[in-house]
Amino acid sequence: QVQLVESGGGSVQAGGSLRLSCAPSGRTVIATYTMGWFRQAPEKEREFVAAISWNGGSMYYADSVKGRFTISRDNAKNTVYLQMNSLKPEDTAVYYCAADKDPRGPLLQAVVRTTAPYDYWGQGTQVTVSS
Repeated sequence: QVQLVESGGGSVQAGGSLRLSCAPSGRTVIATYTMGWFRQAPEKEREFVAAISWNGGSMYYADSVKGRFTISRDNAKNTVYLQMNSLKPEDTAVYYCAADKDPRGPLLQAVVRTTAPYDYWGQGTQVTVSS
């Protein structure tokens, strides 16, 4: 079982920045996995934020974060990042890292924004943005 560990959450004022990191515990290598970030605010459903293909060649963003958030990965460090700039109070949520171990080729873009293809999830890290 792959265990993902998120870090970097915290409290910031609107307009501030945070960088989230996600890495597997143990000896799992995520270099061949599609990686995604999702978030869940209180009393709301979990929603897609961003995803990146195994080689970093394709990135996907929710419209609500496009232009403010950047997903990246460093396969040498076995880590995925989410750089969050110009944060807004509505970005407040628990942020989850997720991993999809199956290569999907051209089918990836059809499913990457849903929770369905992701096999492994982290415990989440809280991001709070105050106005």
